[in-house]
Amino acid sequence: MKTIRIGSGAGYSGDRLEPAIELAEKGGIQYLCFECLAERTIALAQQAKTRDRTNGFDSLMAYRWKSILPIARRNGIRIITNMGAANTAEAVKQTIGIARHLGLKGLKVAGVYGDDVLQTIQGGDYRIMETGAEVKSIRDRLLSANAYLGAGPVVEALGLGADVVITGRISDPALFISPLVHEFGWSMDDWHRLGQATLVGHLLECGGQLCGGYFMEPGRKAVPAPARLGFPLAEVAADGSALFTKVSGSGGTISPATCTEQLLYELCDPSAYLTPDVVADFSHVTFRQDGPNRVRAAGATGRQRPGSLKVSLGYLDSFLGEGQISYAGPGAVERGRLALGIVRERLEIIGLRALEARYDLIGVDALHGPALGHEGAYEVRARVVVRTASIAEAVRVGNEVETLYTNGPAGGAGVSKQAREIVGMVSTLLPRELVTPNVVCEVA
Repeated sequence: MKTIRIGSGAGYSGDRLEPAIELAEKGGIQYLCFECLAERTIALAQQAKTRDRTNGFDSLMAYRWKSILPIARRNGIRIITNMGAANTAEAVKQTIGIARHLGLKGLKVAGVYGDDVLQTIQGGDYRIMETGAEVKSIRDRLLSANAYLGAGPVVEALGLGADVVITGRISDPALFISPLVHEFGWSMDDWHRLGQATLVGHLLECGGQLCGGYFMEPGRKAVPAPARLGFPLAEVAADGSALFTKVSGSGGTISPATCTEQLLYELCDPSAYLTPDVVADFSHVTFRQDGPNRVRAAGATGRQRPGSLKVSLGYLDSFLGEGQISYAGPGAVERGRLALGIVRERLEIIGLRALEARYDLIGVDALHGPALGHEGAYEVRARVVVRTASIAEAVRVGNEVETLYTNGPAGGAGVSKQAREIVGMVSTLLPRELVTPNVVCEVA
């Protein structure tokens, strides 16, 4: 039975490059997928594009391509990625330029477009899923509106012979579903196989997490050679069955335990994992060890896809002002608490209008509050963070923390401060017939 080997080259935008190179050189793969686009990432990319029309795609794309493209070309590996973010056209242009510079003549690069639905959203009546409020309540502050595309346009791009496919917002599993549909000729309404393919994508999408990253815990869950953590690959057969493994000799581990933790990642209802391609059912998934760092998965299925597509909305929410200062030695906690009290009172004295505020001692109560605080801590970092309606007020927060150098408790050091915009993320649903993906291929 024909099998296809797909590697995971990245699990987020800032991920390591070495494991992807390792997969391309030694993994025996036919496809390498780079999943680099979180929900908030695309809104920030839209901001960057607004300031510079040649920006708005993944900042590490060129760095990755200079190492990966020659290896992929040499080994016949096709690449699929969402590093186009908010500016797929520029990402394609840059990729073509890099390919020519590297002497990779004839490399075909496809861009997938159509996920940007900002005009459609602004012109309609839609509701925010998280709050029930109307989207028009934030219309003047909207930065981005991107619909989650499915595998269809990537399958089209592969059918056109693309060596590299670059998308914007697309569902994470769709990156990995696409080569399976293309290679095996599956129908886009074969819900069972699409459910199986979604399991493959869901397990691979976070890269190193399947190999023990975010799994390891000293004394409880050991992971060998974590500094050399490998990234996973899946060997998938035409019937949808899949085996997960990694490059021999790479760090990390793949086991039923690591697979189970990744399966549960971002999963609310195991029997109804909604994607643009299929409603996947993982409720009967099982994992079986099939040798060292080899795990077979079974039991996934699916049913008809939803009639709507999820749209991520990025909007300017407010501004954030933050300041931090450290205290160490005897009485560190007491001095840190005094510092926080001084800043709290100072912000009242100067009349700063806070929409929301936090006063934390990192290392004592920042995560779980005072009930579980470590009052005997030898070193702490006092943190004040305030949400405001203006950047000017946000700046004042860090400035007040900085004045603790000469106006606060003894021994304060290492002040840091920042003021920035807060990009909020909410969601809405859009009938899929209002979203029209399209594919454009270019040749280096």
